Amino acid sequence: MSKKKGIFDIQIEQPLFAVRKQPEKRNDLQIEQALTVVLKQLEVGGCRERTLYDYRTIVHYFTRDTKVEYLVDITSDIIYSWLAQMNVANMTKLTRLKCFKAFLGRCFDNGWLANRFWRSVNIKVDTEIKVGATDDDVNLLLSVLDYTKFIDLRNATAILLMYRSGLRIGTIARMKEQHVDFVKQRLQLDGEVMKNHKGLILPIDEQVAYLLQIMIKQNGLIRGEYKEDNNNLFITIKGKPTTNSITSNSIQKQLRKYTLKYGINNINPHALRRGFAKNLYAKSNDLLLVSKALGHNDLSVTTKYLHTELTDIADKLRDYL
Repeated sequence: MSKKKGIFDIQIEQPLFAVRKQPEKRNDLQIEQALTVVLKQLEVGGCRERTLYDYRTIVHYFTRDTKVEYLVDITSDIIYSWLAQMNVANMTKLTRLKCFKAFLGRCFDNGWLANRFWRSVNIKVDTEIKVGATDDDVNLLLSVLDYTKFIDLRNATAILLMYRSGLRIGTIARMKEQHVDFVKQRLQLDGEVMKNHKGLILPIDEQVAYLLQIMIKQNGLIRGEYKEDNNNLFITIKGKPTTNSITSNSIQKQLRKYTLKYGINNINPHALRRGFAKNLYAKSNDLLLVSKALGHNDLSVTTKYLHTELTDIADKLRDYL
């Protein structure tokens, strides 16, 4: 059967209708709503209260300063504008940026953001080399403290633990008396007191063990006097934990007072921890050992503590020539 020419040929100048493109869905999730979910996820994951506080505070700063309400409206330009209006040091800006990026990363993982646009946002900061405490710094302070006073005894013990064991001030504040094994002269730390949630066993010397025994005995008397029920290793003069909040630590405050009173600049928790790292590295020449002793998950963090000089690297390389 032959095709009849023209029967199926339609002449038309324009279509009578067009297929409409569906508008893209907008994710109208508010930043504060996203933050609430992220904080809950972090809490369930076992994050410390300090981490939750940082997320909450930095994200609040962003919404307050930029007036951006919805997650989808955040752009690189807005983040840069936010950083530019901060009247703080570049290192502080970098700290806030890292926290905000971490928050956005959580939002991306939850499927609320389509891409990681914030990765290109950076701040150039000249790294300040922080000096670690030395034997002279620590010995000078320990020589002027009055060990008949509970506060000085407690602070001296904390200083020695940070300097000889590399413990963080947060770990010190969370430690319990049962974490000390006097028979084997070591600290048996579980994940509850460690920042990385991993257990750690560290040796202690006779001097530290002796001070700890005296302090624990005094702790019992103080708690009994003020009817406090806790087993914290480090307590206040009224038997309470040394950390009242995530931003307040009575031992850290006392170290600041010592700095002003005796003019010893390197007596602070970070300097003591760095001093431990440098001493251990100088004796062992083992970066991995130092990293494990500090409880680091990343060797790059350990190298920042050490700030090995170029001349030191050259001297070590000479042994392999």
